[in-house]
Amino acid sequence: MGQQKPGVCRTLSKQLLRSGTSIGANVKEAQSAQSDKDFLSKLEIALKEERETEYWLEILIEAELVDKNKFESLLQETREIGKILVASTRKVKEKIKQ
Repeated sequence: MGQQKPGVCRTLSKQLLRSGTSIGANVKEAQSAQSDKDFLSKLEIALKEERETEYWLEILIEAELVDKNKFESLLQETREIGKILVASTRKVKEKIKQ
């Protein structure tokens, strides 16, 4: 990350690490859910964390604190995970309604 603003980079990278790892942790936790509603709740938390991760990546890229080419691919992967989580939460919501 950028050398000119090490404090900013450190802070943003900590936020990115926290939200990015939280996505997987919540999906893993959802696998042991006690009910469909619990499963949905964990997936929705994972989706919120995905959106936060997307936000931090966008800031890092736009502020030119990171290599744009490397981080654009991470941003795209993060968005793909978001699409999967949106589709999954919709399916669970439909199942709960039945």
